[in-house]
Amino acid sequence: MSIAGTPTSSEFERDARAMHDDKPLSPGSIAIGVIIGRMSEFFDFFVYGLASVLVFPRLVFSFAGDPVTATLMSFAVFSLAFLARPVGSLVFMWIDRTYGRGTKLTVALFILGGSTASLAFLPSYESIGVWAVIMLAVLRLGQGFALGGAWDGMASLLAMNAPEGQRGWYAMMPQLGAPFGFALASALFGYFYVNLSTEDFLTWGWRYPFFVAFAINVVALFARLRIVGSREFGELFESHELRARPVLETISVHGRDILLGAFVPLASFAMFHLVTIFPLSWVTLYGGQSAGEFLFVQILGAMVGLGAVIVSGAIADRIGRRSQLMIGAIIIAVFSFSAPFLLEAGGKGQDAFIIIGFGILGLSFGQASGAVSSRFGREYRYTGSALTSDLAWLVGAGFAPLVALGLASNFGIIFIGGYLISGAICTLAALTLSRILDTAEHQAPAGR
Repeated sequence: MSIAGTPTSSEFERDARAMHDDKPLSPGSIAIGVIIGRMSEFFDFFVYGLASVLVFPRLVFSFAGDPVTATLMSFAVFSLAFLARPVGSLVFMWIDRTYGRGTKLTVALFILGGSTASLAFLPSYESIGVWAVIMLAVLRLGQGFALGGAWDGMASLLAMNAPEGQRGWYAMMPQLGAPFGFALASALFGYFYVNLSTEDFLTWGWRYPFFVAFAINVVALFARLRIVGSREFGELFESHELRARPVLETISVHGRDILLGAFVPLASFAMFHLVTIFPLSWVTLYGGQSAGEFLFVQILGAMVGLGAVIVSGAIADRIGRRSQLMIGAIIIAVFSFSAPFLLEAGGKGQDAFIIIGFGILGLSFGQASGAVSSRFGREYRYTGSALTSDLAWLVGAGFAPLVALGLASNFGIIFIGGYLISGAICTLAALTLSRILDTAEHQAPAGR
């Protein structure tokens, strides 16, 4: 409900739906828009993540005294986005209800793109001292805040329009944005890192990927607004399937389901950073091969992960999404025993860690989004899913590079195996509890 007299985008959205009423969106068209939107978010995410290893420790945290401490400081700032994301969800849910979904997405994506592009102008610590650290932290908070508003409900729209018996296949499509975004970010950084001198890369080469981020966000915005203006979106919005509810009200009704849903993807989210950001920091600090070579190995790994995400959709439609996630968590637990030894085995072992790790990640991450969203009531599904995602990323991934590097550098690389297996245990426990609760709720009417 909008405040009387305030301009909103809701009327424009309704007009757009009327204009496109004779041009319904197919599930395939919705999928393309969703993938573009997710790719833009992950590209912003990974551009910053790669810079937090290759650039910021030397540019911003040069006062730290040693490379490991500087990288740990960089990872601490990296984590700020995940703390800001729930705050962004709270603010942008209000903007959604007051000014419309189109306004919310436009503001959120311009803040996201603007924060990311502004990082390209970041001065060094030698230039402005501690203000460089403050500016980095503020812009990182801006990224996280905007990501909270970038939640658009498109994945739910895609799932609702999925053909019968293909829910798992369509559920994996938004997840394709992660390997696409990572591969693009790694390719850009790899190109400049390999072809420039260290001085030129740290002076100006690293800044170009951050400029690209703003252009990608503009393309993603138009792709999303086209979907918001579709009849399919409007029908689900009017039926409350995609309408925002007050956050505190949603928590009071579905607090247990939000907490449970946040722990379901923990295995894949823990794995997420241990095959993307953390291993690059380990190779950069402790060797095995050059960072430039390793970036291109990670691109190959991302392509393997892309294929595994696609395979996860086919498997999930045969055995069920929850069973798929349980199998993925078990495989991650098994992999945790060999992962430390692969990272310590030199270049070939590190390559194997990335290729195998991305394959395992894809099988699990492909079905990690909204696996328990059916537990939310229809009118709370949009807001509940957004809050669940925020909490899952915060608990499962936000501090993963910082914790993994801190444990590995202080106590030995073997400890990252313990970190992985703890995530797998949380996923298995959450899925088991979810299944028990579902069974109990289905049996309750018959019992009464």
